[in-house]
Amino acid sequence: MHAPTIEAPESGLDEEQLAAVMAPRGPVCVLAGAGTGKTRTITRRIGHLVRTGHVAPGQVLAVTFTARAAGEMRTRLRALGVGGVQARTFHAAALRQLRYFWPRVVGGPQWQLIDGKLRIVGQAASRLKLGTDAASLRDFAGEIEWAKATLITPDQYPVAVAKLRRDTPGPAEQVAAVYAGYEALKNRAEMLDFDDLLLHTAGALEEHGAVAEEFRDRYRCFVVDEYQDVTPLQQRVLDAWLGGRDDLTVVGDANQTIYTFAGATPKHLLEFPRRYPEAVVVRLQRDYRSTPQVVATANTLIGAARGRVAGSRLQLIGQLEPGPEPDFTEHDDEVAEAVDVAARIRRLIADGTPASEIAVLFRINAQSEAYEQALTDAGIPYQVRGGERFFQRPEVRRAMIAIRAAGTAAAPLVDAVRMVLAPIGLTPDPPGGATQRTQWESLLAIVELAEELLAVEPAADLPRFAAELDARADAAHPPTVQGVTLASLHAAKGLEWDAVFLVGLVDGTLPIQHADGDELAIEEERRLLYVGVTRARRRVQLSWALSRQPGGARRRRRSRFLYGLIPERHPASRIAGDAGRNAVKPRCRVCGSPLVGTDAMKLRRCGDCPSDVDVELLDRLREWRAGVAKQQQVPTYVVFTDSTLTAIAEHRPVDRAALVTIPGIGARKLDRYGPDVLALVSDDAE
Repeated sequence: MHAPTIEAPESGLDEEQLAAVMAPRGPVCVLAGAGTGKTRTITRRIGHLVRTGHVAPGQVLAVTFTARAAGEMRTRLRALGVGGVQARTFHAAALRQLRYFWPRVVGGPQWQLIDGKLRIVGQAASRLKLGTDAASLRDFAGEIEWAKATLITPDQYPVAVAKLRRDTPGPAEQVAAVYAGYEALKNRAEMLDFDDLLLHTAGALEEHGAVAEEFRDRYRCFVVDEYQDVTPLQQRVLDAWLGGRDDLTVVGDANQTIYTFAGATPKHLLEFPRRYPEAVVVRLQRDYRSTPQVVATANTLIGAARGRVAGSRLQLIGQLEPGPEPDFTEHDDEVAEAVDVAARIRRLIADGTPASEIAVLFRINAQSEAYEQALTDAGIPYQVRGGERFFQRPEVRRAMIAIRAAGTAAAPLVDAVRMVLAPIGLTPDPPGGATQRTQWESLLAIVELAEELLAVEPAADLPRFAAELDARADAAHPPTVQGVTLASLHAAKGLEWDAVFLVGLVDGTLPIQHADGDELAIEEERRLLYVGVTRARRRVQLSWALSRQPGGARRRRRSRFLYGLIPERHPASRIAGDAGRNAVKPRCRVCGSPLVGTDAMKLRRCGDCPSDVDVELLDRLREWRAGVAKQQQVPTYVVFTDSTLTAIAEHRPVDRAALVTIPGIGARKLDRYGPDVLALVSDDAE
């Protein structure tokens, strides 16, 4: 029996990967774009440090964000002949350390680790006489997790969220009270949550010199993957592990920061060279995953992002053979979009692409139902990743029970469905909490199914709709097999497929509606689409629909992120809504030509047409913007972009109604800055 072949850490690497692997012991920052071989590079670096005697395998602690990624890292290290390296998630590493040091740091029996927060959060909310429905509790729990991840205590919470202008699941003082009550109940019961693992580990190392000395003698070298997604709490743990040492390799890509809503921040990655001036910085930009066509689309998309730190910008360079051009398709409605995607998938499978190498990615889980139905109708197996199938979701099951129990109502079907779903959580406007909003979107999707049924069966009533829902639910439960992946863009992070369908790309969905008016949130939405594009190895299709249901008014606008991506001569290069549609293609108010590009849309004129801008007003607006940005400690473009200020100075809006018609001014910015802007315009008019 032959011994397994052990690969040398330095073999088969490109120039930049080799530079990262061979960098001297000390601080190393690897800026690694999508598909550039980052896992290969960091495992080879660990192997090199071990083989050259700089560190023993048991002295290396490598952390990443998922157990799957940690497992892959351990497998690759074993293939290099490097066993004994600790490759774990932050929480798994902290749990192991806390259990070991508990007798010296705390003493007595170890506190129980709870699986989730909901039960204790429910007790805290109940004591405050607040709602304890599942959606409210999940939103409270999510907010507590965010606060702990960002090192914000209950006392600090109201001021912190006010400063950040963060959407909260209830009044800030109320959330803080639930947070404080949760912590008190949990500590009294001698229990720990997953955030406590990190907090207590950091505290043990910071406050107990002997514990810190033993730990730092054991671990000498640290590697952190996905460093762009580190939270302030995780950075505190990392600092405690290091104890002032600098034998640290970090790997990340600021273009793939998509978890800031959970407390993640790319700040630590971007500021690494400043913190360690002697650090070796290596940029991995050769993309070995995707074809040049997919890579070009990704580069164009992220190249339009605002506010990127210059030193962090990565321009991917495709290394594979050319493949098909990305496809862009516009549809009359969501049903037509889903049916077309299913038909294309069926052709791909017939041509030899395995179903497991195809993915349909969307922004929110509520979008999955149309694709579950279309794939079921087409006889194509599928699996939903990172979420329950639509008809298995608790809120959907409750809705179906309520619709069955309602009997026949006097009101028209859609109105009757809305009335039945109102007590379950279907409000006129989307709620603030993330969990409640997700459930609200599922309930809204049920209303849209009622609208669909009514379009083909005008006499349909509640019992008929209940039967339709039952039939859909029964048909959408094929045997569990390896099939096409349906997943949200967040759930797709870290995965890849031969063919990727990015669907539902309309403003209001991507970017999501509640991000409008917040430039930082909009840019995170752009990065989310970038992550989606870079999941594709060979084929990527981007599609959108002009209305929700068949026969509906075609009022939707394709995602603003698609401008500049669609080739000029492509059939979908027109603005969604022209060519005989209900909507009118925007034209220049000076020359009448069709408008192309975001800036032209804002100004409502071509870039080379004469401007009637009020120069004095524009100067005053810029001066005002600079003062606001300085006060808020944000870049000026976060307040308003230059093109938005120019549009204001050209149009000179006199009231809120006129101001909100200028693209780039959503509800939040209207409330936040509208009075100041209108006052400046009014002063200028006088």
